[in-house]
Amino acid sequence: NIGTTLKDQGKLDEAIASYNKALAIKPDYADAYYNMGTVLQEQGKLEEAIEAYNIALAIKPDYENARTQKLYQQAHICNWDSIAKDVNLIPELGTSEKYVSPFALLSLEDAPDRHLTRSKIYAKANYPQKTLPPKARPSKRPKRIRIGYFSTDFKEHPVAYLIAKVLEQHNRDQFEIFGYSLHGDKKNEMRQRLEKSFDSFADVQSMGDKDIALQARQDEIDIAVDLNGYTQYARSGIFAYRAAPIQINYLGYPGTMGSNFMDYIVADRFLIPGENQKYFNEKPLYLPNTYMPTDDSRELSQKPMNRSELGLPDDAFVFCCFNNNYKISPTEFDIWMRLLTKVENSVLWLSKSNQISNINMKNEAQKRKVDPSRIVFADKVPMDEHLARHRLADLFVDTFAFNAHTTATEALWAGLPVVTKIGVGFAARVAGSLLNAVGLPELVTETERDYEALILELATNPTKLAKIKEKLATNRLTQPLFNTELYTKHLESGYLQAYESYFQ
Repeated sequence: NIGTTLKDQGKLDEAIASYNKALAIKPDYADAYYNMGTVLQEQGKLEEAIEAYNIALAIKPDYENARTQKLYQQAHICNWDSIAKDVNLIPELGTSEKYVSPFALLSLEDAPDRHLTRSKIYAKANYPQKTLPPKARPSKRPKRIRIGYFSTDFKEHPVAYLIAKVLEQHNRDQFEIFGYSLHGDKKNEMRQRLEKSFDSFADVQSMGDKDIALQARQDEIDIAVDLNGYTQYARSGIFAYRAAPIQINYLGYPGTMGSNFMDYIVADRFLIPGENQKYFNEKPLYLPNTYMPTDDSRELSQKPMNRSELGLPDDAFVFCCFNNNYKISPTEFDIWMRLLTKVENSVLWLSKSNQISNINMKNEAQKRKVDPSRIVFADKVPMDEHLARHRLADLFVDTFAFNAHTTATEALWAGLPVVTKIGVGFAARVAGSLLNAVGLPELVTETERDYEALILELATNPTKLAKIKEKLATNRLTQPLFNTELYTKHLESGYLQAYESYFQ
């Protein structure tokens, strides 16, 4: 317990020392190995974390949390052979009695019914608290509705990049905007921009869930917006106590929270078609174009860039996927390797997540008889440079169970077309929603075969690809995807509908 408390305080080395002490007293303590794994994972020592989970499983073979985290970390290092050994167990994880992290399995299977079951079991096990007594309903509508945004990601983070301008654009005649920061307070440009975008901003990370819920009630928040869902450092307990009469799951977590304390999920009709509503505990709050906000003032670096300085051949066709490596499965990789074989003088440009995944993917290429030097890894660079370097690629190729989300908006904003394949679950339909909102539905495919055929056609037909790029260049500035002002109005009308329904 001391180890876990130290971990929560970010004192990772001290946490490990505590777990080792516990193991000295009780060497077959599976939970201590599991906890050790979670700390090693945070330190970026992924192979050591996997080893800790393996020991926990050797002691306790039905330890579902340990198996889930092991699979998730194996996905991070692209160790697909090891995942294949356990793949038949994935449907059982977190779907009967024991809970597991719902987020960890989103990229490992596109099965919205099981994502819902996992979330329900997780919510019931982790948030059993009684809600605070309900507030009396107001007798008249407030002049301004008070919206509270709760997040651990008010910093350099994909969620922050997406929502920053929406917060600034909110109509202050109708809404008063509160921000509650639940983790991290490093001062940087993004943090300062976000703090300024709220009418009132509070760093509440040192407070308990119940106290934060009470604080929101004291602030008379009408609508509490959870920007985390079940992502890292999330504080869902705040909403289990009922911080506000209306509570909304938005943006951070691509799926249902499976709880009775979240009333709505922000979505669009492509993302959650009517027949898929049964996979969500929340009621969809449908926006007309896409659920995802963007910032249409993001700047691309003007620094001169060329391919060779980024390790790319000057005259190659560059397939690009800047998604996190854990989203890549052997299914997409097989297709990409076939494309490299068919498209002469082509390379695959990926994001560098960690050294081990780079090595594993190069080995996987070799197994498929593709020269490993045709996979190039992109280093981390400042955001404006990252956006600009998309222009050096020819086509963005998407992952399946967990699509490009923020990464798709970045590619499209930089003028790089994205080809996706849609699935059934929320995480597997996001890129389709974005492409529809930018007026490029022809880049959305429904089967692996169509996905591969379309990419091959675009890669071998320069005229057709040039037409798509031209269309994207026009649509970026004319279609709804990158119109922050319009998006904000739609989001606000969703908030007003939710409030009206509560008030009635």
